Amino acid sequence: MVVGFLASRPGRWLRIVTGAGMVVGGLAAGTSRGAAVALVGLGPLVAAALDWVPTAALFGLPMDGPTLRRELGVSDEASLLEGFPRASMRDVSPTLH
Repeated sequence: MVVGFLASRPGRWLRIVTGAGMVVGGLAAGTSRGAAVALVGLGPLVAAALDWVPTAALFGLPMDGPTLRRELGVSDEASLLEGFPRASMRDVSPTLH
């Protein structure tokens, strides 16, 4: 189901990258049409960053990401940045020699 993918971590990243691309591309165009594309691109960017899935409302499902994943029976993922090494987990000293 499309809504399940949009609520997943890869789906959220896809919406963030797509929204950011629309914002940057629209602003780079420098036209009123580009500004409209940038404004539309804020929708998926902000929704994914806040873990909302507005498309779910079309199917009568909750828009809140954790609630939606629970209702769909998808495992609730911890964080959008899960799996990236944290600064305290580095093996190397951050100082330059």
